Amino acid sequence: MKTEGRNAVFELLKTGKNIEKIMLEKEPQGSLKSIFAEARKRNIKVQFVDRRTLDKTSEEGRHQGVIAFSSDFVYSSLDEIISAREENRGFVVLCDGIEDVHNLGSIIRVAECAGADGVVIPSNNSASVTDAVIRISAGAVNHIRVAKVNSINRAVDRLKQENYWVYALEADGTDIYKSDFSGNVALVVGGEDCGVKRLTREKCDFIVSIPLKGKVNSLNASVALGISAYEVVRKRND
Repeated sequence: MKTEGRNAVFELLKTGKNIEKIMLEKEPQGSLKSIFAEARKRNIKVQFVDRRTLDKTSEEGRHQGVIAFSSDFVYSSLDEIISAREENRGFVVLCDGIEDVHNLGSIIRVAECAGADGVVIPSNNSASVTDAVIRISAGAVNHIRVAKVNSINRAVDRLKQENYWVYALEADGTDIYKSDFSGNVALVVGGEDCGVKRLTREKCDFIVSIPLKGKVNSLNASVALGISAYEVVRKRND
């Protein structure tokens, strides 16, 4: 698996995960020098190449002078995410059909920054953790558990058995700013086109909405998750 971009590679180095080699632009400057120094500390092979070689190797041409090669991403289990919670303060994000890698990368980044215990994605009809997702998450994927499950609905059932309150983010729910968010919380964010699926929505304890004041009637999935996740954080800190 390739990790591209300065922030993403630097975050990968912090984790201690197995890195096979790092491809680095010749005569590194600035943060690239810091990446080289950290790689030397860990005895990671560094290959100095010209920008043309990096451009050819890069998936999207956004390598910023560095590409790291590591073993394939290792997913966590839902039970591992549940076990990571603080007592009665669990926080999980479930993605119900997020197919765009940019949205998934941004959601993972927001979840990690907001202190969530993990992100859950379905194995079908969903973006997975790819090189692009790692880059878009700015390396956050290396610091948070991501579980891939066969069924989001069964994941919701499991979380409810573990005393989580499950909230679906939809357009026709209760004002999110009037929600309690005490105890263990799971936020479900739906796909870009159809939102949270009907059966998943029916399984949730609450439907919550972000008030919109403009003429556009919806928010990008990752933006909606960002607002909602930090409302959970705010309520818990009150």
